[in-house]
Amino acid sequence: MAVSSPDLKAFLLATPFFGGLSDASLDLLVSMLVERRFDVGATVVAEGEPGRSMFIVHSGELEVVSKLADSGRVMRMARLEPGDFFGEMTLIEMQNRSATVVAESPTVLYELTARELYRCYKADIHAYVMVMQNINRELCRRLRRADKRIAELQMLHASQ
Repeated sequence: MAVSSPDLKAFLLATPFFGGLSDASLDLLVSMLVERRFDVGATVVAEGEPGRSMFIVHSGELEVVSKLADSGRVMRMARLEPGDFFGEMTLIEMQNRSATVVAESPTVLYELTARELYRCYKADIHAYVMVMQNINRELCRRLRRADKRIAELQMLHASQ
């Protein structure tokens, strides 16, 4: 179901994904979102499956896990909370999902498909550019956190 409400708009504007958008651009993007609800334990997306959409977490908590190819072990990668978004990598690189996302509590997400993002590009190039910049900023933040973790693990390994 498509959504639109003043409370939702206020929530979305406070997230990193929608920052800097004009009211008209935000209205356009909100009209493109579809609400998705998931129960505890439900898999939202699965590692390796084709991805054609991304999600903004409105409520609930989710866990991001990935399989280690050689060992088959599952590793917790991140925890997602309201205001976070995920799935954007498939919209940028058009590759399969890089991880599995599971609902740890009853969860409400707002989905934005690649088709709708393209429609945004055609209708409001400024909004599209802002969204892509916001995605890129978040990807840079994630890369910095990953770099820091790698450095910490190297230091730990070197001290052993």
